[in-house]
Amino acid sequence: MVLTADLKKTIREVPDFPKPGINFYDVSTLFRDAGSFRAAIQGMCEPYRDRQIDLLAGIEARGFVLAAAMALELELGLLMVRKVGKLPGETVRETYSLEYGEAQIEIHADAIEAGQRVLVVDDLLATGGTAAATGRLVERLGGRLLGFAFMVELGFLPGRESLPEKEVFSLLHYA
Repeated sequence: MVLTADLKKTIREVPDFPKPGINFYDVSTLFRDAGSFRAAIQGMCEPYRDRQIDLLAGIEARGFVLAAAMALELELGLLMVRKVGKLPGETVRETYSLEYGEAQIEIHADAIEAGQRVLVVDDLLATGGTAAATGRLVERLGGRLLGFAFMVELGFLPGRESLPEKEVFSLLHYA
């Protein structure tokens, strides 16, 4: 098993992106290293191997990569949370704040059956706005929001405080 310190070494830090003063943690460099990517997926799946989960909700775009790999590993269904206008058919939408602006996400109106147990997956927890909005969408469609799983958590930002009182798991932490 690759150690979390080794996984952190594969993540590129990009200063002043997407705007001055923000440091972007680019997990695409971890994705391109097969051993690190496998170790990260296994580490993210471990807390959920014996849990009753029906669906993983992957948040666009890097959350898709993680949620899809986790869904295969855990043999679960997958739903995609997308930016507005990217899904065909009837959707439900939620507005949220980012650390650098405001945005909207949506999912298909029929993506979740009432009572399905859903875990939200994304690459990074910063302010928590995107994940919290996804949680609201899950609950609005009648799903049971189990919690949130992230590859990276920026502990110096108030992401956890923005999330409902649900389980939050982060594989890697930056203070």
